[in-house]
Amino acid sequence: MPEGDSVYKLARRLDRPLRGRTIVRSDLRLPRLATRDLAGRVVLEHATHGKHLLTRFSGGATLHTHLLMDGSWSVTGPGKQLPRRLMPDVRIVLATDAGHTAYGLKLHEVELVETAREHELVGHLGPDPLRADWDAEEAVRRLRAEPAVPLVSALLDQRKVAGWGNLWANELAFLVGRSPWTPIGDVDVERLVALGARALVHSATVEGAYQVTTGVGRKGESHWVSGRAGRPCLRCGTRVEVVPEVPNDPANRRTWWCPHCQPGPGPEARTLTSPAAR
Repeated sequence: MPEGDSVYKLARRLDRPLRGRTIVRSDLRLPRLATRDLAGRVVLEHATHGKHLLTRFSGGATLHTHLLMDGSWSVTGPGKQLPRRLMPDVRIVLATDAGHTAYGLKLHEVELVETAREHELVGHLGPDPLRADWDAEEAVRRLRAEPAVPLVSALLDQRKVAGWGNLWANELAFLVGRSPWTPIGDVDVERLVALGARALVHSATVEGAYQVTTGVGRKGESHWVSGRAGRPCLRCGTRVEVVPEVPNDPANRRTWWCPHCQPGPGPEARTLTSPAAR
C-alpha cells in the first residue's frame, strides 16, 4: 500500500502537467459518478492528507481518491495514449487543454465533493508531517491516548498520525530500538514522532531519498528490516525475522524485526483490533 510520502510525490508529479490547466473532457467510470462532468474546470492543485489525494478544481469541487493496495495514476503527453492493456483498469479520465491526459487506474475509493466538505472524507485523520498544519504535539497526544496498543499498530492507525504505512512502521520500530509489539506507552513518543516526521519529509522531498531508511541506496541495503526476512541485520548480523499479517486486520500487517536490536515482546503480544482508519 502506498504511504504518505508516495502520495505526496504523486501529487507533485500530477501538478506538473495538470495544475493550471482546463479540463476539456472528463470520464468518471464509476456508476454513482458516471453523469458528473468536470469539463470546463481548472485544476487548482493536488493536495494530500496522509494516503489520500485531493484534486481541487475551480468552482469549489474536489476529486478525492485513495490508492489502497493497487491503485495508480498515469499521465500521457500530447498525442500519446495509454497502453491498450491498461484500459480495462481505468476508472477516471481527465483530458486537459494542453493535450495531457490523466488516467486513474484501479481506484477503489473515489468521491466528488464540494471542496468545503473535504473534512467529511479526511477529517478523521491525524496530523500529517507533510502538511503545513503539521502538529507534533497533537500527534504525540493521539499516540499516547491508548498506551497499551503495540507500537506498529499505533503507527499504522491513520487516526493517530496520517502518512506512516507498513514500511515506516517497521523501520521506525527498528530505529527507536524497540520490539514492534512494545506498548506505545513504553516508548519515547516525542522522539518517535520527531524521528518519523523528519524521515517522512526527507523521503518525500529529497531527490534519491525516497524510502531509503539506512542512508544507503544500494539494492538490498536501503531498509533496516523491511523485506529482509532471513537476511543478516545490517547493524548486528542477527537473522531478521518476519511474521505474516493477520487476515483482515490492517493493524497487524506483515512485520519484520531484528530480535537483537529490538528487544521486547514477540508477535505473541499482537493485539487483534478493529480496522485502523486509512
